[in-house]
Order: sequence, then C-alpha cells, then structure tokens
Amino acid sequence: MKKDFITIKDLSRDEIKKIFKLASKVKEAPKKFSDKLRGKALGLVFQKPSNRTRVSFEIGMYRLGGYCIYLGPDDIKLGAREATKDIAKTLSRYLDGIAARTYSHQDIIDLVRNSTIPVINALSDLLHPCQALADIFTIKEKLKRSKNIKIAFIGDGNNVLHSLLYCCAKSGINLSISTPKGYEPDGDILYEAKKEAENNRVSIAIEEDIKKCIQGADIIYTDVWASMGKESEKEKRLKDFEGFQINPKLLEDAKPDYLIMHCLPAHRGEEITDEVIDGPHSIVFDQAENRMHVQNALLLMLLK
Repeated sequence: MKKDFITIKDLSRDEIKKIFKLASKVKEAPKKFSDKLRGKALGLVFQKPSNRTRVSFEIGMYRLGGYCIYLGPDDIKLGAREATKDIAKTLSRYLDGIAARTYSHQDIIDLVRNSTIPVINALSDLLHPCQALADIFTIKEKLKRSKNIKIAFIGDGNNVLHSLLYCCAKSGINLSISTPKGYEPDGDILYEAKKEAENNRVSIAIEEDIKKCIQGADIIYTDVWASMGKESEKEKRLKDFEGFQINPKLLEDAKPDYLIMHCLPAHRGEEITDEVIDGPHSIVFDQAENRMHVQNALLLMLLK
C-alpha cells in the first residue's frame, strides 16, 4: 500500500524522529546513499515557480541515484489542459513518486486520491510540510537539544506557519505567534495544534505584543507578507504589516543567543532587513540546505 506525505498532522512524534535520524545520516555520509534510489523516477508537478523546492528535489534525487523530471506550469497545466485525476493516473504508470507544488490544496488531495504512487506535498496554499520539517530539523541541529525550545513567528498566518504549528506541537516545541489582526492562522489548524501541544506539555500562543512574542525566544522566524498568489494584496499588506519587520531595533529585546530563520525567498527591506538576514545570528541558508537532506530522507522512506 502506498504512503503519501501531505501534512505533518498525519505523522506521529516517533515518525518525525525517524525522518530526522535518517536525514542526519544522509547529510553526514551521502555516499552511503548514492544508489539507494537507482532506477526510481520522481515527477515534479509544479504550478508555481521555484528555487529551493525544485533544486533540492532534483539534486536530492540525483544524489540518491534516481531521476527527476520537472513538469512546470506550462507543461501540464494541472486541471486546465487535462483533468487532475487523469494526470495522476497517467503519471502513476511512468513514475515512482510525485512531488507537487500547487496553488490549491485540493489539487494535492486530488493527486493523492487518483494516483497509485506516493505523492509529496511540496507546497500548497494551505500547507508547506517539507519546509516545516526542515526547519525543526535545523533548530534541533543548531541548539543540540530537544526540550525547552521557543520559536517566535512574526508575520503572516500562512502555509508555512500552518505546518510549523503541527510540527512544533508534535515535536514538543513552544511556539509564540504575532500577526496583524485579520492575518491569523487558520482556526481549525490552530485548535488542532494547541490540543496536540497540550498533550506534549508545550504551549502555542498568539501574542498581540511583538516584544512579548520574542521574549525568551531561541528562534525568531519570519516569512514574506504577500506570498505567491497574494501579489494583488501587496500594497494593503505593506500597510497592515507595518511594525512587524524583523530589524535590529526589534531585536534589542531578544535573548543574546537568538537565531534568525526565514523560509525564503525574502523581500529584503520589507519583513526583514539586510543587517538581520546577513547577520551573525542568521541560520537562514543552513535552513535552506537542510530542505534537501530532510526531503532525501522522505524520498528514501516513501520510494525505496
């Protein structure tokens, strides 16, 4: 029976640990895994342009001995040129797995329902689970501990935050969130994550006061204010998010050894300043690198 990776909600705490353990092994000794997916083919079904997601999956498959084919917005036109279920059924005859990057989360669900091969959610408007797994992997790698960790997320309640909510709750990490009014995370996801967090004796809190949000935080995380598909709202969002920029002045109230994270691409000068993203506390590009190692672990577990 095939297994898909659509949301961190579906993973147990032990499964997350297993992914991280394998990711560490792949990162430390890549040559040991260089032929593990020999003869396997992964299709990248992308509706959105991509840098990290495309490159990390393509190079990841190459380093595992497999093959990757990119099917971009003009190649398939998911659901427009051809029904999504027909695409899923056809690709299942050629490929061993699909990594899909879509606008609508429903497209991911439709691919899962109609394919006979594993489907990986490489991003949808609702969730970005590969990113969140890589984020928590990076945090544990840098802090070298698993308990008493606090993340402060400043910005839009978007797909990245939704997946972070699930991953923090299941991994036993405290999460403090500060967003402008009207930009809070999805209520159902927040509720589910809070219940899971309680079970693991950690907290998830919404803080109106940004300074209170970052107080005592090990990690200060931000993302763009207008994600892909929200470009028409940019001018309104620039006004609504005024005061939510991660800059040196805000960080005067942070703990001395804080770390900075951003899932990229960054709109420098908007949600974060150059001094911060390029500064000594930034682990943004370590975070970007770990996308490949964590995804390689997922590929090994799903396709092997």
